[in-house]
Amino acid sequence: MSQNSFSSLNLRPDLLQNLESLEYKVMTPIQAQSLPPMLAGQDVIGQGKTGSGKTAAFGLGLLSKLDVTNFQIQSLVLCPTRELADQVAKEIRRLARTIGNVKVSTICGGTHFRVQAESLEHGAHILVGTPGRVEDHLRKGTMNLSGLTTLVLDEADRMLDMGFQDTLDLIIEQIPRERQTLLFSATFPDEIQSIAERIMIDPVMAKVASTHGSDTIRQRFFQVSDDQDRPTAVRLILLKFRPESALVFCNTKREAQEVAINLREHGFAALALHGDLEQRDRDQTLLRFTNKSVTVLVATDVAARGLDIDSVDAVINYHIASDVEVHLHRIGRTGRAGSKGSAYSLISEKESYKVALLQDYLEQIIVAEPLPPIALLKGSAPKPVMATIVISGGKKQKIRPGDILGALTGAGGIAGAQVGKINISHDRSYVAVHVSAARPALKKLADGKLKGRSFRSRLLRGHPEKKRDSWKR
Repeated sequence: MSQNSFSSLNLRPDLLQNLESLEYKVMTPIQAQSLPPMLAGQDVIGQGKTGSGKTAAFGLGLLSKLDVTNFQIQSLVLCPTRELADQVAKEIRRLARTIGNVKVSTICGGTHFRVQAESLEHGAHILVGTPGRVEDHLRKGTMNLSGLTTLVLDEADRMLDMGFQDTLDLIIEQIPRERQTLLFSATFPDEIQSIAERIMIDPVMAKVASTHGSDTIRQRFFQVSDDQDRPTAVRLILLKFRPESALVFCNTKREAQEVAINLREHGFAALALHGDLEQRDRDQTLLRFTNKSVTVLVATDVAARGLDIDSVDAVINYHIASDVEVHLHRIGRTGRAGSKGSAYSLISEKESYKVALLQDYLEQIIVAEPLPPIALLKGSAPKPVMATIVISGGKKQKIRPGDILGALTGAGGIAGAQVGKINISHDRSYVAVHVSAARPALKKLADGKLKGRSFRSRLLRGHPEKKRDSWKR
């Protein structure tokens, strides 16, 4: 038995059985270091890069001690953003699927408070939420954490960067002192050290390398003369390497919006993701990118960590990040889970000091290469392989993915291979279909029924600054 095998841990048999079905055979370094002390009940500080496997680490820790017969909140996972909370909850549910009757609830902004309060009245075993919304429920008495045994702070450094220190303090004051505390952070600034000293007892430190190997991510740097060259440079890189999915990082919201608009004007299927978008627009933008109905996502660093993006072929840095850690988190969105990825960064003479800092950190010389030939601009932009259909019903109407798949592929419908990801929200459902099957799929939904009812459906297209399409039957 391998020392890094999950079977070497003192995990409950149903968890081990599920891990085997998920083909989780060998622990990642952060899992190998953090899980043994977690399972022994110790407080743990985990430090590692994006994609290191920390969610599965603390998820297994929570589930291993869960008492399903005790229907009260036993674990609370706090995340900086709704997107990360949704991702974490999804992973915990996946890990728990062989344990009967486990309820994992997500408590974040963007969902009606009353709906969440009613759900909490019926109890939950594990809560995953954002600090602000959890604080709201505690203040209004709609959440009871008196039975809490484990607190997890995920992306703790990001939460402090976003100004959640006071909110975290208030939440921690209202949970039992006798508990296990798990803190995960990509970086370990003084503020993290300070909070760890206040809320943890003799924590075990689990730290893994924060750099990305050249065997999984190939970094290339391209020289630009000034900022006016950057929009063209991004297009040249996309046309030269033609990634199926690309994430472009910008330093400001305005820049992200302008780059996305420029790409769309030149035929690219591009959307912007930044903090000024309404929550539904953020959710739909991310969904369209992850299901391959948009090829380019232009984002601020709100997307650098914690978003549920399984596989990105390429990352492009519109500007070099001021912080080398931020640069590493950006490029860490590609080359995940053993796959290979590419990272392209645009640099100018004015950014020489940033390049010097990055060279020192990476311990390698950065050599800028010329941009791909300008003649590539005559080529056509890659088109998305999928389209997204939105349906006017979701969990509230008890719609499940199987219902949608059956409606689309029934008699006279489209092939199952033409159906991609299906996402169900509170009152909407989204299904990705191959672009060639979009019209037949819409017709099949319009002519048929889901759960014995007729629902409206339409293609999800355009972009957030444009008025949404009207429903069509």
